[in-house]
Amino acid sequence: MGGCLTKSEGSKVSPKNQASPEDDADGYIGLAKNRSCTDLPFIILLPCFLIVLFALLGYCISYGDIYRIVNGYDDCGNVCGMLNTFEDSASGCRGFDYRRQKYLKVQSSGTTEVDNGQINRICVETCDGIAGYKKFINRCIPEKSLYQVNSFFSKTGISEFFQEVSEDLQMCWREILYLCLAAFVFAVIIMFMFRYVVGFIIWLVLAGAIAICLIGTIVLWAIYGSEKNMNYNDAIGKRRTNSFLAFAIIATIATIVISLVVLVLRKRIQLVIALFKEAGKALGNMPLLLLEPILTFIALVTVVGLWLYLAIWIESSGELKIENNTSAKYVKNATMKVTRWYNVLAMFWMTQFVIGCQHIVIAGAVASWFFTRNKSELNSPIATSLLNLVKYHLGTVALGSLLIAIVQLVRAILKWVEYLTADAQNRVTQTLYCCCQCCLSVFENFLQYLTRNAYVETALFGYSFCTAGNKAFKILSSNALRVFAINSVGDFVLLLGKAFVVAITVLIGIGVIQSMDGVHHSWVILVLVGLFAYLVSHCFISVYEMTIDTIFICFCEDCELNDGISKPYYMSRSLMEFVQNSKRAIDTNANTRSTKAWSTSATPPREVKTISSGTN
Repeated sequence: MGGCLTKSEGSKVSPKNQASPEDDADGYIGLAKNRSCTDLPFIILLPCFLIVLFALLGYCISYGDIYRIVNGYDDCGNVCGMLNTFEDSASGCRGFDYRRQKYLKVQSSGTTEVDNGQINRICVETCDGIAGYKKFINRCIPEKSLYQVNSFFSKTGISEFFQEVSEDLQMCWREILYLCLAAFVFAVIIMFMFRYVVGFIIWLVLAGAIAICLIGTIVLWAIYGSEKNMNYNDAIGKRRTNSFLAFAIIATIATIVISLVVLVLRKRIQLVIALFKEAGKALGNMPLLLLEPILTFIALVTVVGLWLYLAIWIESSGELKIENNTSAKYVKNATMKVTRWYNVLAMFWMTQFVIGCQHIVIAGAVASWFFTRNKSELNSPIATSLLNLVKYHLGTVALGSLLIAIVQLVRAILKWVEYLTADAQNRVTQTLYCCCQCCLSVFENFLQYLTRNAYVETALFGYSFCTAGNKAFKILSSNALRVFAINSVGDFVLLLGKAFVVAITVLIGIGVIQSMDGVHHSWVILVLVGLFAYLVSHCFISVYEMTIDTIFICFCEDCELNDGISKPYYMSRSLMEFVQNSKRAIDTNANTRSTKAWSTSATPPREVKTISSGTN
């Protein structure tokens, strides 16, 4: 069993080390067979971590009451809308029956009810009839604090806004359903476009970018020439002319750099196009992979919802402190403060754990598809990948997700410290905070990318996390230009795909909603439809993105493990074009296949067709 503290190179089971090329030329080799549990200490650490979390939560719940947050409490600590139990207190104001007083009135400063500058909190039956106050989430809030919210939502107030929105939803639910179905259809269309016309899309985008840069450069030089002919004598005119000169020079340099990059990376861009097509073929053979993000989404909603519920309990906890018999506060001790951040770390860890499970399941299924010569012999690759994850690699996912969660927690703590010290900050401290956040953000993105590719190595060969990360880093660094092309061109095209689905769905929605009478807040309907369109497109395209990354890693491993002659490649003919001496490998493999077909035939064929070793 490999771990981070032990070398596990010996556990590597490469596809070509299991049998000779003659024995498995048409069979299934696929993923590593001889697997063992990887990073076992971390799958043990995860439940231990959750047990400690539940123990801390139990302590906070024993000192908390969720209705303190939901309903609020008065100056004596009595919760509004509840039957408060009697407690001895010097103030004699504890233990009131406030089941009819359901609303908390927060008295703004500057009135007669304010004592020594403290804001009074009183439980009242209703907010109606109280001058200058309005109801908002079980509270009576001064109107001036709601002015901006009301002006944005509705001229008639918050309650009317929600009523009007509910009427809009009731009126337009059929149209919303049709638009959601349209978003799903457009997402499917994007998937077909990625498979069949992605080359045209990518070259169109690149040509458009070069054309825009070229036109912008010409326009800037023309403006500079016009400004130069003005012969300004004042300082402002000369500064304006020099500014346009600087802009024109920068635009020229940018145009030249972009053009050279496209020229140098044209072969790598062709690889990106081939990877898109191969990803389309993989998903065409395994369409159920597109449903996997739905399970991930449900799991993420459950994790975030549970975290929010527990966070409310934690925030409601505290020991009652009454100052001057007039102001009650629930003060948190050190254990409760630790639980707050412990719960945040748990949320970060579990969300990354769920996402990591999705990545490794997709990677395992796609890698199995890649390393199967006869795609018709695929036998439940998704179920096999899921089984490998549950039996062997949950510890690896736990370790990778923990590392990302720790970085996210550090960023959150730094943001909280920045918030607490906002009044004492100057430009130097603000710059330091900004630099730290920027560095941590870059490191987090790099760690997420490396972890995702490490999951591919784990799904492929059964590596532990550290070994897989080291292997993935070597592959990515040795193919830096290819990785740059995939991450720049490929990710931009995927982003355009998401934007296309959202934009066309919202545009159709605008036309549909405008043709209807009686809609109060059309923007709410469009936001909901646009959000659904983004989620649908993201679910499809995230699978596509992981599929592309997995096929690229498999392509690099295939090049490293095999030579295409004595050890035939598993890749398709379209990918062989990007391998050195690929023509010789294709011809040799084709001749081998032809000879075997001729020798097993009763009558020698008159003509033997050339077949690529990597069947599509």
